[in-house]
Amino acid sequence: MRKDIRIKLKRKLDYHYKAFDKSTISPDPLEFLHGYKNFHDIEIAGIIASVFAYGNVRQIINSLENVFSIIGNSPLEFVRNYNYKKDAAIFSNIKHRFYTSDDIARFFNCLSLVYNVYGSLNYLFVLYHFSADKNIKESVAKFSTNLLHLCSTDEEPSHGLKFMFPDPFKGSACKRMNLFLRWMVRKDELDFGLWKELNPDQLLIPVDTHIARICKDLKLTKQKAVSWKMAEEITNNLKKFDPLDPVKYDFALCHIGIRKLDF
Repeated sequence: MRKDIRIKLKRKLDYHYKAFDKSTISPDPLEFLHGYKNFHDIEIAGIIASVFAYGNVRQIINSLENVFSIIGNSPLEFVRNYNYKKDAAIFSNIKHRFYTSDDIARFFNCLSLVYNVYGSLNYLFVLYHFSADKNIKESVAKFSTNLLHLCSTDEEPSHGLKFMFPDPFKGSACKRMNLFLRWMVRKDELDFGLWKELNPDQLLIPVDTHIARICKDLKLTKQKAVSWKMAEEITNNLKKFDPLDPVKYDFALCHIGIRKLDF
C-alpha cells in the first residue's frame, strides 16, 4: 500500500473510531454490559452477549432481552445459584438460531461451574494464557475447549454447544470469542479493560460478514473466506495504523456495515 493511501486510510479509520462513541452503541450486544457496574456481573454479561452475537442484529437484541430479563440485576448471583436439574426449564421458551433451549440451559450450567469452582472467567482464561504468545490462538482454543467440556459434562456436546465454542485450530474465526475478549481487554468508552493480564495488541479482530466485506474493500485482507487466518491478516494490517491497539477499529467498521454507511 502506497504511503499516501496508507495515511488517508489511517485518517478515515481514526475519524470513524472517534465518531462511534458510547452515544452510538445501540443496536449492539455490548449495550447489555453497560447495564452493570460489578466486575463479575460485567464479565458474565459479556460472555452471554457474545455467545448470542450472531445473526440479524435485531434477532440478537431480542434474544438477549429475553435472557437478561430472566437473569435480573445480578448475573453473578444468578449463575452461582443456578442448578441445571432444577432450573433448566426457565429457558424452555428461549431459542436462538442454532441454540436450543437445552443448549442455553447447559451454557448457564457451565457458567455456574466456572464461578463456583474457578471464581471467574478471567481466572480460567489466564490459566492457559502466556504473555509471550504472539496472539491468543492457543489460549482461545484451550479456553473454548474447557467451556465446551463444562457445558456438556459427560455427554457428547450438541451442535449448538459446539457452535458456541469453536476451535481456531480448525479454522474458525472465533468471532464471538474475539468479541468477548475485545470487551474484556480493551479500555475506552465502549470496552471495559477488566482483564489486565492481556495486552490489546494480542487481540484479534472479531470477523463477521460486515468486517470481512469492508476489509476486503479496504485491501486489509486477501483472504476469500472468513477464518482465523483472515482475522490474523486484518489485525496485522491494522497494526500498521495502531500497533498497540489495532482492534479499536472493530466497532466502527462493524457498524458501518450493519448500518449500511459509507466508509
